[in-house]
Amino acid sequence: MVTSRYDNITVDAHASAEQTFRAFVAVPDRSPAPAVVLFQEVFGVNDNMRQLAVRLADNGFHAVVPDMFWRLKPGFERRDETGLAEGMELATRLDYELAVQDMTATLAHVRADPGCSPRAGAVGFCLGGTLAYLFATSARVDGRGPDAVVSYYGSAVHDHLALASDIECPMLFHFGDDDPYISRAQIAAVEAAVANRPDIAVHRYAAGHAFSNFDAPSFYDADAADLAWGRTLAFLDDTLT
Repeated sequence: MVTSRYDNITVDAHASAEQTFRAFVAVPDRSPAPAVVLFQEVFGVNDNMRQLAVRLADNGFHAVVPDMFWRLKPGFERRDETGLAEGMELATRLDYELAVQDMTATLAHVRADPGCSPRAGAVGFCLGGTLAYLFATSARVDGRGPDAVVSYYGSAVHDHLALASDIECPMLFHFGDDDPYISRAQIAAVEAAVANRPDIAVHRYAAGHAFSNFDAPSFYDADAADLAWGRTLAFLDDTLT
């Protein structure tokens, strides 16, 4: 399977409002294909996120990466650790309720796209790991949420565990045991919140934060990244195809 095209698209923010936001899309050479929405780290929709989208398309998924900072700084992107402070400042101002609206709009967009099959999932990293979790708990289109979600080191998931019972789909969580931003106790709290769900798995790695980001050398851990990505692809194949 190879990518047939990639481009930028616009997504309607609200059915009744004249607002749109941008998203990057990578489309496989088969149609219709299951959709996977990718949620960004604090660095925005950058080369790392675009390359991940292309990787997903090469594995047969219709990948869409919405600009989740569009209400704050449209088009924001930074490559690596040098943009961390600016990205984290934007993340602290992100309104999660509005973010859920935008994620729901993205879900509605892919569900209406004839190039997408009826099944849709999501993968998110760092800030996007938290957004992916909220996507699972809260994004609903005509009463239906996503079909599968993967959260990588979601730094605020533990603050929203009261919503765990609202997850209606299989999930994977990936965490680094040496993450300076997410304590082992906070990871344990996530594990406890989903312990009664056989369709949800929490994986820990001997790695730090953002271990999957191959554009941020001080964070990247190739062994952990490869293991987590393999698990992610297998999970998406099992749940979406």
